[in-house]
Amino acid sequence: MFTLADLKDFFSGVISHDMAVDLGTASTLVYVEGKGIVLHQPSVVAIEKKTGVAIAVGDEAKRMLGRTPDEIKAIRPMKDGVIADFEICEEMLRAFIKMAQKRRTIVRPRVIICVPSGITEVEKRAVRDSAEHAGAREVFLIAEPISAAIGVGLPVDSAVGSMVIDIGGGTTEIAVIALSGIVSNTSIRIAGDEMDDAIVEYLRKNYSVLIGEQTAEDIKIKIGSAFPVEESREMEVKGRDLVSGIPRAIKIRSEEIREALREPVNAIVVAVKRALEQTPPELAADIVDTGIVMTGGGSLLKGLDALLREETNLSIRVAEQTRECIVLGAGKVLENPERHHKVLMQSRKE
Repeated sequence: MFTLADLKDFFSGVISHDMAVDLGTASTLVYVEGKGIVLHQPSVVAIEKKTGVAIAVGDEAKRMLGRTPDEIKAIRPMKDGVIADFEICEEMLRAFIKMAQKRRTIVRPRVIICVPSGITEVEKRAVRDSAEHAGAREVFLIAEPISAAIGVGLPVDSAVGSMVIDIGGGTTEIAVIALSGIVSNTSIRIAGDEMDDAIVEYLRKNYSVLIGEQTAEDIKIKIGSAFPVEESREMEVKGRDLVSGIPRAIKIRSEEIREALREPVNAIVVAVKRALEQTPPELAADIVDTGIVMTGGGSLLKGLDALLREETNLSIRVAEQTRECIVLGAGKVLENPERHHKVLMQSRKE
């Protein structure tokens, strides 16, 4: 039986569903008003070189990374949290918005896009233009640390200071938030991707074996760590021998990967300490009481929270749903704009 509620839901879906987008270096998440997170896909597009036409987006395109024939190229249009390839990013956004909507709508959606806090005006304009060309009616931007804090449930609109460390694929953002604004923030373009690169470089130098970025990410997830938190583990890794050119399998230990990750991990520790040094004394006192919350996929590196705890002597916890925190926060803003309007900035045309 087709009820009145079904009819209302059908028409609201046909008219429009506003959405929030966490446009990340590694993956893109889309939250649709009234429905929650409907899409979580890698930020990858596969294109045909001759025509420039996109032939795959998201999961399907990621599977092609490092495996494509000459006529096909798999591209990640986001680098360090910002758009590196404008046209490909627009193509990717259009595909993701279409996937998220599921059916054709009469009115184009309003879109909130999460961006790094250290983004420039030129980069803001590029994000807005990409989203508008991809089908957005109106575009608003929100800083990722504030969105993450809202997603975790921190009292961002109160006078009490909250500190968030968001480690994504391309950027690490450390921000102190109070009264719906960022009081102090440190943003470095070192995060999950740099950890993967460090693993690739370590195996190249120490074993003369070349591996792809997906293999490096797999190593990081399975045996990577920032702090000696458990017993040693081993993993077999397959790659190309740089001397003979023949495929080769090697065994690596978790201690070696911890050594490989030392540089990017230390850069994050230094950035956190610098952010704490810049925090106003009253808010620093709040952080001693409330602690620090870690979000983003990079914060799942084993032992990173323990290392930061040891280095800062502060309470540090990794948020639940750590990969989804940012888009969930933007979703809360979408669902309750009256309460959170202060955290939004509309990206205006010049």
